[in-house]
Amino acid sequence: MVTINDVAKLAGVSLVTVSRVINNADYVSDKTRSNVKKAIEELGYIPSAMARGMRLNRTFTFALILPDITNTFWTTVARGVEDVAQNKDYSILFYNVDEDQEKQKRVLQTVFSQQVDGVMIAPHGGVTENLKPLYQRKVPTVILDRKLDQDTADWKFDFVRCDSISGSKALTEHLLKLGHRKIAILSGDVHTSTSKDRVSGYRMALEGMGIPYDPELVFFGDFRISAGEKMLRVLLDKEIEFSAIFAANRAIGLGVVRELLRRNIRIPDDTAIVYYDDSSKDGLYYPFFTSIQQYAYEIGKNAADLLFSRIKDKALPSREIILPSKLIVRYSCGAYQKATKQPGLSLPLLNGTELYKESRLIEPFLNGDVREPFANF
Repeated sequence: MVTINDVAKLAGVSLVTVSRVINNADYVSDKTRSNVKKAIEELGYIPSAMARGMRLNRTFTFALILPDITNTFWTTVARGVEDVAQNKDYSILFYNVDEDQEKQKRVLQTVFSQQVDGVMIAPHGGVTENLKPLYQRKVPTVILDRKLDQDTADWKFDFVRCDSISGSKALTEHLLKLGHRKIAILSGDVHTSTSKDRVSGYRMALEGMGIPYDPELVFFGDFRISAGEKMLRVLLDKEIEFSAIFAANRAIGLGVVRELLRRNIRIPDDTAIVYYDDSSKDGLYYPFFTSIQQYAYEIGKNAADLLFSRIKDKALPSREIILPSKLIVRYSCGAYQKATKQPGLSLPLLNGTELYKESRLIEPFLNGDVREPFANF
């Protein structure tokens, strides 16, 4: 069995130096680090994670707690987290809480028993009190995509999100510029910050155009396909007048489309539709919908970077990273018809059709460390 002593002997260095290289510590020259890694590879040495953890008082695991793992937004966030974690030789414990506060509490208790080195969480409802055990136990914590209902600067939590208000405002303004005045918005849980922020951005856009806010056109449910179907049924059955629908996330939007198709309501000929959370797959498989794209992968990547720096130095001040979003204009809003002054396409698209698409970056409202767009934006 190959041991750390064998690595040190082959590399011509001390055991301490090999340990420093394995643990990515400072004070090792690039040449020495290269020699040690070469010896490890040549001998096929596999460090003991348990022994390493005991030496550094770490488990080399952290928890990623997500509200709905079936939502492609959250799976993409998870991919960004995972890519960073693998480079740091960390393992991730994934938990799905189904936007359920009681399930979130149970998961946190499980996480505490695992003695993880840190936690990333998109909390249900944003209620600070629910996360108090993380603060009391001094667990390095990053909040994903959501805001909390109280200031937690003293808790030294970190935050990574896109700005839902600016994105929602831009998406609503786009519909207003196309001539829509009766825009229904179907949002998520009324207690979740992203749900409220998307309605806030919607209201700001209306106010900017001098259009009265109509509460009859505003619906709260949850961020699921079934909620989109249900909210639209209520809207239609009440016979409330509208010409466009703003779905507050992709799942709600797909639920809306299902219900519209059941009722033979054409998009965008009979009603325009836009939604939040454009998926990278949408451009390939659903090249029809106007939407706001959030950079979910970058949320996960930045969150993991923040967590590792927090694990290394728990005394760091609380930090917040806000990423931009992108407005992607396709057919579903009716922009094609307006731009070309000719009849457009209704869902579903025909194969071989030349697709119409425009896009522009939406800068967030300044409220934190605003990151520049990544090269792959």
